[in-house]
Amino acid sequence: MKKGKKNKKVKKRTVTAKQHRAGWTFLTPATVFITIMSFYPMFQALITSFKTGSSADMVWSKPLFRNYTRMFSDDLFLRSVGNTFLYLIVEVPIMLIFAILLAQILNNRDIKFRGLFRTCVFLPCATSLVSYALIFKSLFATQGLINSILVKIGILHSNYNFLGTPGSAKVVIIIALIWRWTGYNMVFYLAGLQNIEYSVYEAAKIDGANGWKTFWHITVPLLKPTIIMTFIMSINGTLQLFDESVNLTKGGPANTTITMSHYIYNNSFGQGVANFGYASAMSFFVFVLVAVLAAINLKVGDTRD
Repeated sequence: MKKGKKNKKVKKRTVTAKQHRAGWTFLTPATVFITIMSFYPMFQALITSFKTGSSADMVWSKPLFRNYTRMFSDDLFLRSVGNTFLYLIVEVPIMLIFAILLAQILNNRDIKFRGLFRTCVFLPCATSLVSYALIFKSLFATQGLINSILVKIGILHSNYNFLGTPGSAKVVIIIALIWRWTGYNMVFYLAGLQNIEYSVYEAAKIDGANGWKTFWHITVPLLKPTIIMTFIMSINGTLQLFDESVNLTKGGPANTTITMSHYIYNNSFGQGVANFGYASAMSFFVFVLVAVLAAINLKVGDTRD
């Protein structure tokens, strides 16, 4: 009996060892590829952030943290940080609320043509970033469709320069972001809703819960992991916002709509002389912001004891 037990243990260990080897065999190529393509460039960028000079002749900064201290005295960078956080604070909550509501509506079994409506809501996400930015640029142009409609119905007396005025240009960027990404987040909420047993809602109806109570006390708590995930992804995406600032407004008028990523791009490639050291320092500032905000969201959303 003892020998039999020992043999079983040996076999289990052998099988486990084989499984571990097989797992690492599949993981190793991906791990090496990610290390070479992601972690190594990140490490090199961190080293570059402590250097100064042109790309062909870079030397260590004196003092070493010069690029990092420079950020907080750079008015244009601080403006780009303020603009990015404005987009984040306004756009992300509105977009996620719309996404949850649309998912709740389109998850209803009684709605006909649900597939068609879901496709229509998701289609903006399938549009390329450059294409949809150019579409919004033409829509809100001084002689564009939006101006024509507003003048015809009497809201405006003459054409308004939406993209040439700081306040309205920021509003156009926020509208474009909501239009583009609401359907993307809706798909995650639909997947989460379809994992909730329909009998839970039926039990709530029997108990006399109305639509709002059902949504607030059943749907939202059960979707909490998905909400946290989409919130983190939306924060990450908005803090790296680039295409809309470049293609819609080019950061204007007078850099009033410029984002952090746009300003980093300008310092790297868009202003003639490549200031890679300063751009790398700003990139790591964005990285830290994303990490801190993601950690806060995970901590707030963790309900475990």
